[in-house]
Amino acid sequence: MKNSVIYISFLVAAVSFTSCKKFVDVDPPQNQLISQLVFESDQTANAAVAGIYSQMNGFNGGLSVNGSFMPAFGANEMYYALANAEFDEFKNNSINPANSKINSFWQSPYAFIYQTNSIIEGLTASTKLTPAVKKNLMGEAKFLRGFFYFYMVNFYGDIPLILDTDYKVNSLLPRNDKAQVWTSIINDFKDAQTDLSSAYTSSERIRVNQAAATTMLARAYLYTEKWDLAETEAGKVIIDTKYKLLTDLNKVFLKGSQETIWQLQSVNTSTAGVNTWEGFSVVPPTPANRGYYNLTNDLMGSFEANDYRKRDWTNTYVTGGNTFFYPYKYKIRTKSPVEEYAMVLRFAEVYLIRAEARAQQTKLVLAKEDLDSIRVRANLLPLPAGLTKAQMLLAVEQERKVELFVEWGHRWFDLRRTGRSLTVLTPFKPTITANDLWYPIPQAARLSNPNLTQNTGYF
Repeated sequence: MKNSVIYISFLVAAVSFTSCKKFVDVDPPQNQLISQLVFESDQTANAAVAGIYSQMNGFNGGLSVNGSFMPAFGANEMYYALANAEFDEFKNNSINPANSKINSFWQSPYAFIYQTNSIIEGLTASTKLTPAVKKNLMGEAKFLRGFFYFYMVNFYGDIPLILDTDYKVNSLLPRNDKAQVWTSIINDFKDAQTDLSSAYTSSERIRVNQAAATTMLARAYLYTEKWDLAETEAGKVIIDTKYKLLTDLNKVFLKGSQETIWQLQSVNTSTAGVNTWEGFSVVPPTPANRGYYNLTNDLMGSFEANDYRKRDWTNTYVTGGNTFFYPYKYKIRTKSPVEEYAMVLRFAEVYLIRAEARAQQTKLVLAKEDLDSIRVRANLLPLPAGLTKAQMLLAVEQERKVELFVEWGHRWFDLRRTGRSLTVLTPFKPTITANDLWYPIPQAARLSNPNLTQNTGYF
């Protein structure tokens, strides 16, 4: 087993290095040898997939903290309390292609995509694995590739669609139309839905299962305006008795929460007692200390009176005689043993997906039922009867705003995909334009690959 662990470590290091170097300077024979060794046993193949989850929870990994915080700046949910040039570019919706966060959003997902492609190729070629294990691992790899591409296409629009490990070709690929990328994303989630077991691989929900694939498939259908399919897929998760909406909102983000569809396990060793990097970043070290990530007045003013989400998911600190709010979904800065895991997918979103899909099909009574499920658990009254389609869609937007704030870019993506960005954000950001709704292709990537064009409005 010791040798197997070494091989796994080499594989992860090799593919990560490959992607960060933008698919150049790779030693194919060594990678091929390592891949063959890894996929000769269930144990080592499983470890190769597990390594991706561990890396996803690394600090500043591009999709962990930054993937929630930077879009929240742009969507006017949150701002950094001190001067920070790169953060301010997101807050002001004026991002320089040389911004290191933009480069991280590009490099980290492509590093993971290279790893998933390598694993898919290794699994496909392997004849040594137990069929059931091979099938489930393939489902995980397809899910993860679709997941990373989901964020890439929502950050950048048109992007290179890389589905293999041929570095000589991939290093010079142009951008594919985002419609092609969406097709690949949906196909990956459909394959994952078929291959994955409905059960989790352990007592914790830290690796994806069939419901996770179904949730992301429903989300992808919603984003591509396939309303009937989004409704159907969301319904499959809603009837799954493994999941429930928790009435105590303080328990939603705990590890093992029954609202969890997928969480990232705490594996951090660089800072003692860290449960999640989200909590470590936003919770002040002591009640007497200040925080650094403040929720905007716009977001705080969006909560209705007596909304438990404001009571339980926001908190305050005082500095200079002024009171500021910060996100409090994660309540632990450091604590041992670990009590919180980073939430990636949770059950409440599935109700919101189905509500929107139903509203778009003018199934307004059913859409109201789904929204009321979210509202009632937050201590709010049900929506009034008789709302029009336009009113129901605004009600969906409102519930998504106060339910999913500062989670994985939801608000930023929602405003753009519904065509509401400029209407909603211009009063707070008078200089924002349609060009600002996509992130620039990173300068470093374009220097490495001359075939990458830039998004409109950037240089």
